[in-house]
Amino acid sequence: MDHRILGIVCVVGAITLFILQDALIKWLSGGYPLHEIVLVRAASAIAVTLFVMRLEGGIHLLRTRRLGLHLARSGLLVVANCAFYMALAAMAIAEATSIFFVAPLLITALSALLLRETVGPRRWAAVCIGLAGVIVMQRPGEGVLRLVALLPIIAAAAYALMQILTRRLGTSERASTIAFYSQTGFIVASVAIGLVAGDGRFAPEDDASLAFLLRAWTMPSARDAALFLAIGVLNGIGGYLMSQAYRISRPSAIAPFEYVALPMAVMWGVVFFGNWPDPITWAGMALICGSGLYVLHRETSIARARRTMDGKAG
Repeated sequence: MDHRILGIVCVVGAITLFILQDALIKWLSGGYPLHEIVLVRAASAIAVTLFVMRLEGGIHLLRTRRLGLHLARSGLLVVANCAFYMALAAMAIAEATSIFFVAPLLITALSALLLRETVGPRRWAAVCIGLAGVIVMQRPGEGVLRLVALLPIIAAAAYALMQILTRRLGTSERASTIAFYSQTGFIVASVAIGLVAGDGRFAPEDDASLAFLLRAWTMPSARDAALFLAIGVLNGIGGYLMSQAYRISRPSAIAPFEYVALPMAVMWGVVFFGNWPDPITWAGMALICGSGLYVLHRETSIARARRTMDGKAG
């Protein structure tokens, strides 16, 4: 199979598994704490990662000279996940996912600010339009700032910073090595939160997001324990497929297919929770999705033009 087609299949498969995982986490958010779910998920996913690592060459791949970058990346990933899943506890899955997709726009902005990459006026305009979509989804006409809607923005910002670090790590580290340290970060963070707040004494009764983060540990039923395990397996396989997609194909060729997450989020929101987006949500989704796809298109065009110029120069 052509590498580009295989990469597209992998990224669509990964997104399918990730969105189903998100729906299951939202389903469990009313009865269990986030740190308990994430701990079981990370333990299951790390088992998948170690299995893949054995296929790629062995446990010696865990050795790294860039531990500091791994720790910083893991910390940002923990923040991104916690903020996003706290948002899911109080928001429709399609709305939270849509706002989170401002992340590619933030990556573009941060690439200019932190990596000194050139970003032209058209891409800056697209970034502004995408951020306008976030403002639309805040429903400013209602006169109340929805603080919960800031959580996926925090998640997107942390995710964007994490991807900047991933670019640096990707030059010397295997995907399975990066995944191992990511899952280890989740385990450490979950255990730490559990030790501090695992008895539920800090959990508020009137805030669904904070209650999800700080609720007391609860022994899951047999059915829910199976869902916990399924979440871990979905995360582990999805992470591997996403890594494979970007390993075998050009990012510019496959990144647009990550946007299949939006219709899938709408579908699972309707199937699991009966949440159909209202017109304001659709408008915000269109602005964010459209600007994100335009940025990807511009980056692809610029990269193609640069390769053509290099070829003529050679």
